[in-house]
Amino acid sequence: MIKDIIEVQSQSIADKHDAISHGFFGRRGGVSAGLYKSLNCGSGSHDNPEHVVQNRERVTRALGVSRDQLASVWQVHSSDCLYMTQVSTSGDKRPKADAMVTDKVGLALGILTADCGPVLFAGLKKDGAPIIGAAHAGWGGAIKGVCEATVEVMIEHGAVLSSISVAIGPCIGPKSYEVSLGYEKPFMEQDEANEHFFKPASREGHLMFDLPGYIASRLARVGVKQIEITGVDTFSNEERFFSYRRTTHRGEADYGRQISAICIQK
Repeated sequence: MIKDIIEVQSQSIADKHDAISHGFFGRRGGVSAGLYKSLNCGSGSHDNPEHVVQNRERVTRALGVSRDQLASVWQVHSSDCLYMTQVSTSGDKRPKADAMVTDKVGLALGILTADCGPVLFAGLKKDGAPIIGAAHAGWGGAIKGVCEATVEVMIEHGAVLSSISVAIGPCIGPKSYEVSLGYEKPFMEQDEANEHFFKPASREGHLMFDLPGYIASRLARVGVKQIEITGVDTFSNEERFFSYRRTTHRGEADYGRQISAICIQK
């Protein structure tokens, strides 16, 4: 079944929001080959563009929407979040941002990652109508506040803060994210409590960084109470997920991108 290509789901979103369909997709279940095997949804890769289109169509079928209703943005590691009412133009004409929010039925929001944190949001308005969001939270976007911006836009469009559930999907995990000493400085300048997210690495002059934990802490600070960390590491799960860091370590020419998406069902 086409729904079998959904790699991970959030139990909290699934349990609380019957009208919302979502999934953290991996690399399995697509048509791409080679480095991009198989569900590569990244139009910015050097994969066959027709294969990317077919893969994205499989994603929308799994979500229960049409292929032309998958909204995405040109991700630039910013804190910018857009309220979406329709699918924007494709390719380089897509708006530059790293998060989206919508309350439009049948419009899917899709975020591409290959180690960065995909974050899905589901909430309710005062009248009980659903509202959703999706954010691309690498360390750059996370430290700039992309997740807080998503919550803010949801509230601006009627979401009740206490109703918002957030799921942090598969990303590079704290046992795989090795960083050079000094990387932690901007985090520490922001808040000394962020020291908690850095642990000594086995390699001298390096630290291990807990990206999903850091994202969760940022969300908690703005009042989000329902935060789920899926805890799946993209770097160490080669059969299931693409990983930019793994590709870099191997000196490979390119890499695929997995998609995480959410929509309000018709």
